[in-house]
Amino acid sequence: MFTRIRTSLTAGARGLALALTALVGSILLFTLTAVSLSLVVIGPGVFTTPPLLRLVRAHADRRRLLAARWSDVRIPVTPASAPRPPDAEHRGLTGAVAECTRLLKDPATWRDLRWLLADMTAGATVALLAPALLLEGVFGVLLAAGLWRPIVEAEGGAHWYTFLPVQDGFTAALAAGLGLVWFALGVAAGPALVRVHFRITAAALTPDRQEELARRVDRLTATRHDAVDSSAAELRRIERDLHDGAQARLVAVGMSLSTVEALIEKDPAQAKLLIATARESSAEALTELRDLVRGIHPPVLAERGLGDAVRALALRLPVPVEVDVELPGRADAPVESAAYFAVSEALTNAVKHGNPGRIWVDLSYAQGALRISVTDDGRGGAVVGAGSGLSGIERRLGTFDGVLAVSSPAGGPTMVTMEIPCALS
Repeated sequence: MFTRIRTSLTAGARGLALALTALVGSILLFTLTAVSLSLVVIGPGVFTTPPLLRLVRAHADRRRLLAARWSDVRIPVTPASAPRPPDAEHRGLTGAVAECTRLLKDPATWRDLRWLLADMTAGATVALLAPALLLEGVFGVLLAAGLWRPIVEAEGGAHWYTFLPVQDGFTAALAAGLGLVWFALGVAAGPALVRVHFRITAAALTPDRQEELARRVDRLTATRHDAVDSSAAELRRIERDLHDGAQARLVAVGMSLSTVEALIEKDPAQAKLLIATARESSAEALTELRDLVRGIHPPVLAERGLGDAVRALALRLPVPVEVDVELPGRADAPVESAAYFAVSEALTNAVKHGNPGRIWVDLSYAQGALRISVTDDGRGGAVVGAGSGLSGIERRLGTFDGVLAVSSPAGGPTMVTMEIPCALS
């Protein structure tokens, strides 16, 4: 019972905080943004609108975070339809106009503004009910405790408590009973009211099906281009390795054998030396071909699966690596290959840039997705950016609708989490 009351009191405090945020923050942001949008045509709004819209987006993202923390309501975050130029704030009027146009064309901008309207009306009302029921109940009990006398004297007549006129001790006792009903209702409905508030937020901020399909098409188009570019780059690498490595050695073997044919009768000793050299060159060519094949698709991955392939990969690193595998089956070969090389890239980045003393790799499968985390105790500071290895991992996973999350504060530790939707056989 006490736990339930404590939970309801917490919900009431959260509801009060949400209501105040909606009635102050949302109304203020909506008013300022509306005024700024009206000034876009005459000029000043071009400079004031982008920062205000970014504040609105930050306000909405904060509410998404609270929804997940307080009521376990997940509200998707949709990326901007067009990326922001890195130097948008440093190009004067042209940059301001371009940035303002980009934001106004983004459907997420208007969805955020619609949410402000919903938050300052229905959202604030529902959130305010959670503390209001509790406070109304406490006020009813206080009336019966003697507070009704000064109130009735000050008002010069009956004081209306909800629908009950309080004017003497008997009606004050009735008010206490009604107050207990309001308090019990607040205890029972407080957490649900906070959850309803976040459901209203989710309904306003979640993109509709048409927008989601359009975003999906854009993502598939981008990942297809990335896949084509990656395949072309991989083919160029294979061609370069064959041309510079195995092919050159095989050509040298052929030339050595031609010389052996000319020397085998005139200088058998020299011919034997050339044969030995040709044998060494052929062995080196075979080793390079095996390494090349292993780089395309490691045999251990095909034969024993992702878990053993990652364990074999960990054994070749100069840093101790603990591998924990909990996979009830195997994914399709393309998914396993993408996951293997993503782990390989993450481990390489950790060893190369993080200077770790130890690395942990966890592979698991839950809710229809393969989940991989690579954690090290290195110096931290890893970011996903253009030209980094983590960006390459993100592109590789994007081909399979996978996602990458990186947590790497300065000083470490660094955790790289990857998730790929798939089915296991």
